[in-house]
Amino acid sequence: ALTVRFITRRFIGDYDPTLEMIYRHVAVIDGEMVHFEILDTAGQEDSLQIEEKIKWGDGFAVVYSVTDRCSFDEVMRLCFLINHLHSSPKRSGGSEQPPVVIVGNKKDLQFDRMVSTEDGENLSKALKLPFYEIS
Repeated sequence: ALTVRFITRRFIGDYDPTLEMIYRHVAVIDGEMVHFEILDTAGQEDSLQIEEKIKWGDGFAVVYSVTDRCSFDEVMRLCFLINHLHSSPKRSGGSEQPPVVIVGNKKDLQFDRMVSTEDGENLSKALKLPFYEIS
Protein backbone atom coordinates (compact mmCIF):
# COMPACT_ATOMS: atom_id res chain seq x y z
CA ALA A 1 0.00 0.00 0.00
CA LEU A 2 2.92 2.37 0.71
CA THR A 3 4.42 1.73 -2.70
CA VAL A 4 1.12 2.30 -4.49
CA ARG A 5 0.60 5.51 -2.52
CA PHE A 6 4.12 6.73 -3.43
CA ILE A 7 3.51 6.11 -7.11
CA THR A 8 -0.14 7.25 -7.43
CA ARG A 9 -0.33 9.81 -4.58
CA ARG A 10 -3.56 8.06 -3.51
CA PHE A 11 -4.37 5.59 -0.78
CA ILE A 12 -5.69 2.33 -2.14
CA GLY A 13 -7.72 0.62 0.57
CA ASP A 14 -8.35 -2.54 -1.45
CA TYR A 15 -4.82 -3.91 -1.60
CA ASP A 16 -3.62 -7.53 -1.50
CA PRO A 17 -0.45 -7.64 0.64
CA THR A 18 0.28 -11.24 -0.45
CA LEU A 19 1.03 -10.24 -4.06
CA GLU A 20 4.62 -9.48 -4.99
CA MET A 21 5.02 -6.74 -7.58
CA ILE A 22 7.76 -4.71 -9.22
CA TYR A 23 6.72 -1.12 -9.80
CA ARG A 24 8.54 1.26 -12.11
CA HIS A 25 8.27 4.96 -11.44
CA VAL A 26 10.03 8.19 -12.35
CA ALA A 27 10.12 11.07 -9.89
CA VAL A 28 11.96 14.37 -9.66
CA ILE A 29 13.96 14.51 -6.43
CA ASP A 30 16.12 17.52 -5.63
CA GLY A 31 15.77 18.63 -9.25
CA GLU A 32 16.95 15.30 -10.68
CA MET A 33 14.93 12.67 -12.51
CA VAL A 34 15.18 9.41 -10.58
CA HIS A 35 14.08 6.10 -12.06
CA PHE A 36 12.75 3.70 -9.43
CA GLU A 37 12.25 -0.03 -9.65
CA ILE A 38 10.49 -0.94 -6.44
CA LEU A 39 10.12 -4.55 -5.38
CA ASP A 40 7.11 -4.76 -3.11
CA THR A 41 7.61 -8.13 -1.44
CA ALA A 42 4.80 -10.33 -0.26
CA GLY A 43 6.49 -10.94 3.08
CA GLN A 44 6.03 -14.72 2.72
CA GLU A 45 9.54 -15.60 1.53
CA ASP A 46 11.85 -18.29 2.82
CA SER A 47 15.48 -17.46 3.74
CA LEU A 48 16.94 -18.03 0.27
CA GLN A 49 14.26 -15.92 -1.40
CA ILE A 50 14.84 -13.08 1.07
CA GLU A 51 18.59 -13.16 0.42
CA GLU A 52 18.09 -12.98 -3.36
CA LYS A 53 15.74 -10.02 -2.98
CA ILE A 54 18.17 -8.22 -0.69
CA LYS A 55 20.98 -8.76 -3.21
CA TRP A 56 18.71 -7.27 -5.91
CA GLY A 57 18.07 -4.03 -4.03
CA ASP A 58 20.09 -0.82 -3.88
CA GLY A 59 18.10 0.76 -1.03
CA PHE A 60 15.62 -0.51 1.51
CA ALA A 61 12.56 0.61 3.45
CA VAL A 62 12.12 -1.99 6.19
CA VAL A 63 8.44 -1.61 7.06
CA TYR A 64 6.63 -3.04 10.06
CA SER A 65 3.12 -2.56 11.38
CA VAL A 66 2.75 -0.85 14.77
CA THR A 67 -0.20 -3.22 15.27
CA ASP A 68 1.91 -6.37 14.76
CA ARG A 69 4.74 -7.09 17.21
CA CYS A 70 6.00 -10.00 15.08
CA SER A 71 6.59 -7.72 12.10
CA PHE A 72 8.58 -5.36 14.36
CA ASP A 73 10.63 -8.29 15.67
CA GLU A 74 11.70 -9.07 12.07
CA VAL A 75 13.22 -5.60 11.52
CA MET A 76 16.54 -6.31 13.24
CA ARG A 77 17.01 -9.60 11.39
CA LEU A 78 16.28 -7.99 8.02
CA CYS A 79 18.62 -5.05 8.71
CA PHE A 80 21.35 -7.50 9.73
CA LEU A 81 20.85 -9.48 6.49
CA ILE A 82 20.98 -6.30 4.40
CA ASN A 83 24.19 -5.23 6.11
CA HIS A 84 25.75 -8.69 5.82
CA LEU A 85 24.83 -9.34 2.18
CA HIS A 86 25.84 -5.89 0.97
CA SER A 87 29.19 -5.93 2.76
CA SER A 88 30.14 -9.23 1.13
CA PRO A 89 33.44 -9.05 -0.79
CA LYS A 90 31.71 -10.82 -3.71
CA ARG A 91 29.50 -7.78 -4.24
CA SER A 92 30.99 -5.06 -6.44
CA GLY A 93 31.92 -2.09 -4.28
CA GLY A 94 31.10 -4.24 -1.25
CA SER A 95 32.29 -1.69 1.29
CA GLU A 96 29.51 0.85 0.80
CA GLN A 97 26.23 0.09 2.56
CA PRO A 98 22.92 0.80 0.80
CA PRO A 99 20.54 3.34 2.27
CA VAL A 100 18.13 1.74 4.76
CA VAL A 101 15.24 3.33 6.62
CA ILE A 102 12.97 1.79 9.25
CA VAL A 103 9.28 2.62 8.83
CA GLY A 104 6.54 1.97 11.37
CA ASN A 105 3.25 1.89 9.46
CA LYS A 106 -0.39 2.23 10.61
CA LYS A 107 0.37 5.01 13.08
CA ASP A 108 -3.30 6.02 12.94
CA LEU A 109 -4.44 2.74 14.54
CA GLN A 110 -3.65 3.88 18.10
CA PHE A 111 -6.11 1.52 19.80
CA ASP A 112 -4.60 -1.53 18.07
CA ARG A 113 -0.99 -0.50 18.71
CA MET A 114 1.39 -3.23 19.91
CA VAL A 115 4.68 -1.42 19.21
CA SER A 116 5.33 1.96 20.81
CA THR A 117 6.98 4.87 19.02
CA GLU A 118 9.71 4.63 21.64
CA ASP A 119 10.37 0.99 20.65
CA GLY A 120 10.88 2.07 17.03
CA GLU A 121 13.09 4.99 18.02
CA ASN A 122 15.23 2.80 20.28
CA LEU A 123 15.71 0.19 17.57
CA SER A 124 16.65 2.83 15.00
CA LYS A 125 19.21 4.34 17.40
CA ALA A 126 20.69 0.90 18.13
CA LEU A 127 20.98 0.17 14.39
CA LYS A 128 22.00 3.77 13.55
CA LEU A 129 19.28 4.03 10.91
CA PRO A 130 16.64 6.70 10.23
CA PHE A 131 13.17 5.99 11.58
CA TYR A 132 9.72 7.26 10.59
CA GLU A 133 6.25 6.43 11.80
CA ILE A 134 3.53 6.95 9.21
CA SER A 135 -0.05 6.17 8.24
